Amino acid sequence: MIHELVAQLDNGISALQTLLYVDVVQPIFYRFNLMGYDEDTYDALYWVIVGALQIVVSYLVLRPLEALRPVETWADRRALRADVIYTWIAKLGIINLAFFFLLQPFFNHWQSLMAIHGVPNIEVDDLWPGVTDQPLVSFLIYLIVLDFAGYWYHRWQHRFGVWWELHAVHHSQRQMSLWADDRNHFLDDILQAAFFAAIALFIGVQPNQFVVLVALGNFMQSVQHVNARLTYGWLLERLIVSPAFHRRHHAIGYGHEGSRYGCNFGVLFPWWDMLFGTASWDRAVEPTGIRDQLPAPHGAARSYGDGLIAQQWYAFGRIAARLRGRQGAGGQINP
Repeated sequence: MIHELVAQLDNGISALQTLLYVDVVQPIFYRFNLMGYDEDTYDALYWVIVGALQIVVSYLVLRPLEALRPVETWADRRALRADVIYTWIAKLGIINLAFFFLLQPFFNHWQSLMAIHGVPNIEVDDLWPGVTDQPLVSFLIYLIVLDFAGYWYHRWQHRFGVWWELHAVHHSQRQMSLWADDRNHFLDDILQAAFFAAIALFIGVQPNQFVVLVALGNFMQSVQHVNARLTYGWLLERLIVSPAFHRRHHAIGYGHEGSRYGCNFGVLFPWWDMLFGTASWDRAVEPTGIRDQLPAPHGAARSYGDGLIAQQWYAFGRIAARLRGRQGAGGQINP
């Protein structure tokens, strides 16, 4: 039944994709002599439509919850404006889609070399014929594999100093909301898109499956950042990441500094935190952000930028300062 629903949704989006392309995009491309990009643009339109639907659904479902059951009440919501822009840029998914299709020829060539040299190919669908080739089963396997990779990617973002300065753009938001998930440095977005596209292609994810995987992950992460009191209960909270669980990750003094490099790194599932000892189940509502944003004497009153451009630019300044601080007398970078 789920497969049929996904197929119907896919057909509806495909029909809209064709309509927009024929009636809007193609005439513009023809007018400005850009028809050489028509095929790639047609493929990208699917992703754009899915992204726009994600934003609409997330807002209609989550914004009323924030209004009715807020965790925090803010007199001034201007800090969220940049996050809304980030959301539109990220949810349209052009970066993810570009990397997926750019890497496809490389992986096709690489898989051909593996076959020539007798190296076993990794195809989830072939692991258990009759079981793993079922659409729902293979989809769940892909989701779990990508989430496991996401857990470690997230831990590395906190573990390595230069990488942390990029990820700090996300953690510097002190007003958590449904828009906060996509507040990221664009360079980190590019690294992340390449990382997950490579893994998805390596395990045999098809393009239409990849779109659904990313869309589902994006929606679940928007729920995690929502400024609403959502009670998951003991069992459900250990099956999927709840807003309370993820808020702990964003809490000052816990998320980044807690267990040396933080806690609650799980992207969709808390299982990896439970397995590797990084889970914290404390539901206390703590202020979110980064310690050095606090005024003295608790912090350094550091600014991470009020707008999108400033937030992107300040990260490079922090990286430069960090690298200068690691230089030895001979000018070499010390570990």
